[in-house]
Parts: sequence; structure tokens; C-alpha cells
Amino acid sequence: MATFPTCIRFFLLRMTCIIILIGHSAGIGPKSGNDMDVLNRTPKSGWRHDRQEASLSDVYRTIGTGRPGSKLRRIAAFAGPGYMVAVGYMDPGNWATSLAGGSKFGYALLTVALLSNLMAIVLQSLCARLAIASGRDLAQACRDAFPKFVSVPLWAFAEIAIIATDIAEVIGTAIGLNLVFGVPLELGVLITALDVFLILYLQKLGFRWIEAFIITLLGVIALCFGIQIFLADPQWGAVITGFFPTTEIVSNPEMLYLALGILGATVMPHNLYLHSGIVQTRAFGHTVPEKREALAYATLDSTFALCFALLINASILILAAAAFNANGRTDVVELGEAHSLLSPLLGLAIAPTLFGIALLCCGLNSTVTATLAGQIVMEGFLKIRLQPWVRRLITRAIAIVPAAIVTIWYGNQGTAQLLILTQVVLSLQLSFAVFPLVMFTASKAKMGELVAPRWLSTVAYVIAIVIAGLNIKLLIDFVTG
Repeated sequence: MATFPTCIRFFLLRMTCIIILIGHSAGIGPKSGNDMDVLNRTPKSGWRHDRQEASLSDVYRTIGTGRPGSKLRRIAAFAGPGYMVAVGYMDPGNWATSLAGGSKFGYALLTVALLSNLMAIVLQSLCARLAIASGRDLAQACRDAFPKFVSVPLWAFAEIAIIATDIAEVIGTAIGLNLVFGVPLELGVLITALDVFLILYLQKLGFRWIEAFIITLLGVIALCFGIQIFLADPQWGAVITGFFPTTEIVSNPEMLYLALGILGATVMPHNLYLHSGIVQTRAFGHTVPEKREALAYATLDSTFALCFALLINASILILAAAAFNANGRTDVVELGEAHSLLSPLLGLAIAPTLFGIALLCCGLNSTVTATLAGQIVMEGFLKIRLQPWVRRLITRAIAIVPAAIVTIWYGNQGTAQLLILTQVVLSLQLSFAVFPLVMFTASKAKMGELVAPRWLSTVAYVIAIVIAGLNIKLLIDFVTG
């Protein structure tokens, strides 16, 4: 029997999608027009208002794009935002779902990680397109395109998604601190609040320093997993087979639940808002050719970064399948339990240490990017104008307070189930960000010459419908079972 919140969530999901589609067809969305976009004005036929405050105004257009210079230098100038986005595709919540999926079903859910990553590449490219063509992030675009009775619920759902993200990241960081340094879980949760000051310090040095910090930790994570996979020695034939889909994923409710958790942990709502904001830290030109070039380089950046994220995600699942499922441990879901089992199963004491270090790096990275996403969502939807440090403290508090309460309440027990639940919540929230994004980028009036090609919009709509359909099936399974 479904719980009351589950029924409400199902109702809100259906009603909000209907409201958005009605608003779009009634003229709230795009109208006809071919006016050109310039820095602070956009075609009035496409957007209801001129663009006002820039996204992340304190770092807006602060990074040069390598002009004049070689093509390689310009590509390098756009490298960075994609790797910050990739952080969200390998956060601690993803670890929980991948560990559970790998230990219980072996390599079978690798296909879900692959398909999720392909979806992510398409959706993140649309985020860059929206930002470069319109000068708006996704939150600002929703506020402009929809009336308050639609935009305010969308803001609420975005905040819920960020809170769910932060719960996963705070728990993951706290567990990482506990595994590596022996810090109590409750104290570790409070320590994660200090990342606000880290962001402020790095951003004071320049946005490139934040990107360098993120990329450095990603390198550490890759090294740790590379060593662990070498030690685990997986069955590579089974790994390759795992990337091919099977109908059991949809027919088995337990497998579908974990598959949706992996989907929610991979294609995350806050990443769509984040990418559409941080792309605008680049000082690209305002002509159509310059914007096309910026879009090409930004898409290249995010595509390479997300391929790297797929390697990490697949490594987590492969490690769980090779170390746990292959040894009959099909019930490993706790990060702490996985840490303690790696040493006896792989035969080296360094294995659990590498696991803890990688988890800690993932948690630190993810809390930084989630805080920035929270700022973009709050400023974009609500037009809040405060000093950067005040805004970050507020957005961090909104996320970390419930995360701290939940973590302290659960303690060391039940954290895995909570992590998986947060990823399923993220998956359920995803449609509220994806459908507006696809609608905006498919609109000639809103996007001008940079409107998404028809084939790309078709693929994006299919992705949006598949995500919504899988979520509805999950809810129906809850209602009937």
C-alpha cells in the first residue's frame, strides 16, 4: 500500500507536468520571432522580460576565452565547467546505489550507468546551449517563461532536489572523514559546513581556482579506483556483457528501484541548473559565430568530462560486483561495511584506505558544486540580491540543516538506505528540470539562431519521456505492491 507522501508526490508530478504543458501551449512559453540576442536584451517575442542580473554575477564572464590565440588554447579556456558538472555524476549517493547494485546484481546494471551517462551528455549540452544563446541559467529562464503558479513550485522542487543531494553528500563526506581519520559521524557532518568558506576563499582567488581544486580531487579519485579495480581483477567478459540492456531491469521491481537510484545519482537536477550558470563564467563574444564556437567548446568540455564520470561510476559498480557479488556477499549496501570488507577480500590493507580517500574527495567536490547550484537556483528563481558570502551561507544552511538533522538521527545505521532513497527522490524530481530545459532549447523564438536542431530536440524529448515513464512505473509499483 502506498504511503501518503508517495501518493502526493505522484499527484504533484502529474499535475505539474500538465501545468507546464498547458502554460506552454497557452502562450506562456515561446512565441514566433527571429530577433537576435544581445548581452542584456533578448527577443521580446521569445522571453517575457529582458535579462536582468547575470547568473553568478560575482564571477560572470571573468574568464577569458583565449582570443586571440590558437584553437587548442581556446578549447583549454572552456575546459573546467564540464568537470564541475561531472562531480555530480559520481557523488556519494551514486556510490551507495552502485555498491548496492553491483553487490546484489553483479554487472547487470552497468547498462543503466551507460544509458544514464548518454542521457546526461545530451541534457548537459542543452544546458550550455540555453546559457550561451539566451544569457540565462535554467532557473532564470523558468522564472521568465512561466507565471508564478508554475515557477514557484518548480523552485520548491529544485530546492528539494538540492537538499536531497546535500544529504547524500554530507553523509558521504562524514563517512569519508570517519573512515580515513576516525572522525565521529555527527562531527563530520558539522565539518562539511566549512566548505562554504573554502568556496569563498577559492572564488576570491578566481573561479579557475575552484575548477583546479575540483579537477585535482577528480584525479585522486581516478587513481584510487584504478588501483582498486586492478586489485579486484574483475571478469572483463562479464563487464562487457553488463553494458548490454536486459528486460529484467524493468520487470524486476527491486532492480528497477536501484536502476532509478543510479539514474537519479547520474542525471541530477541540480547539475542542469549548475551547468547553465557556470558556463557563463567565460567571456565569449556576442555574435552568432562567436556563440557557436563557445557552444562547441563548452559541449566538448562537458562530453569529455562526463565520459570520465562514466569511468568512475562504472568502476564503483565493477568493484562491488568483483569484490562482493563474486564472493557471495550480495547484501553489501553500507559504505562503511564495504570499506571494512575490501581488505580481507582483496588481500591488501591499502584497499580500504584508497576507498575512504576517494569517498572523502567525492564528498568534498560534491558539496562545493551543490552549494554553487543552490545559489543559482535561489538567485534565479527568487531574484535575491545579497552579498556573495551571505547568499552562500543561506543556500548552504537550507541544505545542510536538514542533512545534519537526518544524519544525526540515523547515526551509523541505515545510512545506505537513506543514500539510495535520496537518489530515487532526485530521479523523481528530474522531470521538473528536464521538461522546461528541452522546451526552451527547442524554441526558435527563445534561442534564435542557436535553437537546438530538430533531431536533438527529438532525442531530448524521448529522454524526458523515458525518465518520467520510469518514475511513474516506480510509483505504480509502490502503490500496487
